[in-house]
Amino acid sequence: MSEPPVAERTRAPRRRFTWLRAAGDRVPTAWFAAIGTGVFLLATAAFGGLATAAEPPLAHLKPGTTHVNDMRSLTVERTVLIDELPGSGTFPEKGERVLAIVVDVENNWTEPVRTGGDGSVEESFSVVGLDEPSSSARMDDATMGPTLQPGVPAQVVYTWAVDADDYSAGDHLVVTLEDLSLYTGSFVTSGTGWVDPVPSATMTLVIKDVGAGVDAEAGDEG
Repeated sequence: MSEPPVAERTRAPRRRFTWLRAAGDRVPTAWFAAIGTGVFLLATAAFGGLATAAEPPLAHLKPGTTHVNDMRSLTVERTVLIDELPGSGTFPEKGERVLAIVVDVENNWTEPVRTGGDGSVEESFSVVGLDEPSSSARMDDATMGPTLQPGVPAQVVYTWAVDADDYSAGDHLVVTLEDLSLYTGSFVTSGTGWVDPVPSATMTLVIKDVGAGVDAEAGDEG
């Protein structure tokens, strides 16, 4: 059987390619986009999925560094372990001791701010491994749960009752310092307050054991 002329052999592939182009022209553009997206997702899945941007690490502050936000300025001074701390509002039972964190704080807002409870200074920091403090008190006059007036600095001690074996001298406490947002109520609720704490920095404290000495805890800055 003789082969078709060269011209016909050349036209046949051209006709096939012409048909392919025509068929492609009839496919909606959106289909190509969908197909391309599908291929991209399949390739991405094969390499571990879509990567998310890594969160930047929190700033790590040294003890004694002041952390400032719109609600308050907070300087975490030290942490101590003591048998008991009269006037602090925390009463250890048998087999317990008092863990205390001493802070200098100033209210940066235009209205009074509480040291404990919702929307308070207490909510603007947390300690890894511990729940909220048992109590807060002023260091100068032992007022428990004080309210801070705008622009008036105070030294406050936050305390926890902990098992005597849970902590010892030289242990590290990691403190997370947090920023709150000012919420203004409308419609159903009214008033303003601080809500939604968001971590912004960390700090590591070294526990000092002062035994039973209230005077040592209050006066020793070392």
